This record gives sequence, C-alpha cells and structure tokens, in this order.
Amino acid sequence: MRLFVNVDHVATIREARKTVEPDPLEAAILAEKAGADGITVHLREDRRHIQDLDVQRIRRGISTPMNLEMAAVEEMVRLALEIEPHQVSLVPENRLEITTEGGLDVIGHRERLIEIRDRLKPAGILFSLFVDPDRLQIDAAKEIGADSIEINTGSYSECREPDALEIELEKIRVAAGHAAQSGLRVFAGHGLTRENVGAISAIESIEELNIGHHIVSRAVFVGMQQAVEEMLLAMRPVIK
Repeated sequence: MRLFVNVDHVATIREARKTVEPDPLEAAILAEKAGADGITVHLREDRRHIQDLDVQRIRRGISTPMNLEMAAVEEMVRLALEIEPHQVSLVPENRLEITTEGGLDVIGHRERLIEIRDRLKPAGILFSLFVDPDRLQIDAAKEIGADSIEINTGSYSECREPDALEIELEKIRVAAGHAAQSGLRVFAGHGLTRENVGAISAIESIEELNIGHHIVSRAVFVGMQQAVEEMLLAMRPVIK
C-alpha cells in the first residue's frame, strides 16, 4: 500500500506567523527520503495554509507524484491546468470548516464534475473524487469517468467505541470492495493515525492512503523523516 504524505499543516505553522518557515517543500523532500510514495497538498480557496507558490515549488522540487486536492471551482481548475500535477483530487470545501467535513456529492454535481474531468484528463492529469463510503456516490463516480476515489475515513477515525468503530470499518471495507470491482482505483484518508491505520491498510482493495495531520503533529517532536517512517511501519500488515 502506498503512502502519500500531506504537508498542508507544515504551511499552517508557517502561516501562523506569515513568515518563511517551516517550508512545506523541505518537509515533502524529507517525507520522500523516509519512503513516502507521493506528496499531497490541498490548495484551499481561502489560502489558509498552502499557497500557490508552494504548489508550484513542490511540483518542481519533488521526485515522487504530487496529488493536488482542491475544490471544484474555476480558479482551481485553471491553476491545475497550469501546474499539471500527477493527480487532482476534488474535495468539498466550506470556508467555515476547520477541516474537510465529508465527501463530495457526486450525484448532485454530476454535470460540473464531468466538465472538470473533460478539461483535466486531456492534459494527462488523473481525476480522483473524495467520497464517503456510500455505494451510490461510488457508482456515480464510476459513471462520470473518475480514475479513482478516495474514501473518507473521517467517521471511522472519530469513533471511540469498539462496536461503532467496527461498523464504520465495515462500511469502508464494503465500499472499497465495490469500487474496486467496478474498476475504480481505491484510495483512503482523513484522520488516520498510527493507532488506527492498521485496520484500513489491511483492506486489500485500498491501494493508497493520504495522511497529513498526524504525521506533521508527530514530526514536531521526532522530525519529519521519523514520523513518516513510523507511519509506514504502522501500515505494515500484522503477521500472525
């Protein structure tokens, strides 16, 4: 299973002082050295952390693929076509939210998403959609020609009761299996930590995880390379 490291919150620390450090590109390079398979950045409309220049520098400065998360708005589509990341992942965005609160409503925004797909894919940019573990939304993603989906693991990550945790985990298992059988590549992410990632990484249908906040939080204490190495170790299947 591949790990894409999201470096957004390195920029969050920098933007708290509106200065030049810490540099998300430096964090991305350290993540690569530790074994990350790719780098994810979310360029938000309000520019609360990652800035346009960060995306350009990271795109040029890393040796692994870049996954650009963004809202399905015209400004971001133009930037993606200019920067040409390996992949664009469309996510819902609410200016008042602290972090992404749920998956895309693919069914309700079908025509707009098709329009964006038709502009990105001819440029060689892979087209991914961030969705909840919902069969109908996954079917809609397949119908509009997405290359992949990223299953939202937020509800799973927030669970504290074992029974509720297993219910959310089973939703992800079923959704991932259904998506893979339909021909979609399946990724997952949101709120994953070293403590809860093992059960997700054990799902065979999922081939890639996007993890950021926990890795950056851990990096404050042990450094970026060790934080990524620890996550990669936590993702390894348990041999019984």
